Amino acid sequence: MIRRKEACKTECREKMRGGEGSAMVTSLIAGPEELNDKGRLFSRISLNPGSSIGYHVHEQDAELFYFLNGTGVYSDNGTDVEVKAGDVAICETGHGHGVVNTGEDVLEFVAVIVYA
Repeated sequence: MIRRKEACKTECREKMRGGEGSAMVTSLIAGPEELNDKGRLFSRISLNPGSSIGYHVHEQDAELFYFLNGTGVYSDNGTDVEVKAGDVAICETGHGHGVVNTGEDVLEFVAVIVYA
């Protein structure tokens, strides 16, 4: 199966997870069934400078980010780490994370959430 870009739904999420500004979230799947019900999210996320996704804990799942563009600070279970294009962040079950765009360009990444 191929899903064309035009078929992917994009939505603007204000103050995502208690963060600042807005996040543009493009869902790359139609639903969890396309992940064999082993996950719930496969999306491309864009944060403008100064925008963020607030810190939150993953109790029942894990999340991975693959950074495509820009620079930011990723809160890795409470420890701030600078991230840039090409980096991968893994938030395991029971751990927390958040991310803020600290650069001058859009911070873009692919996010995948899989069930524990």
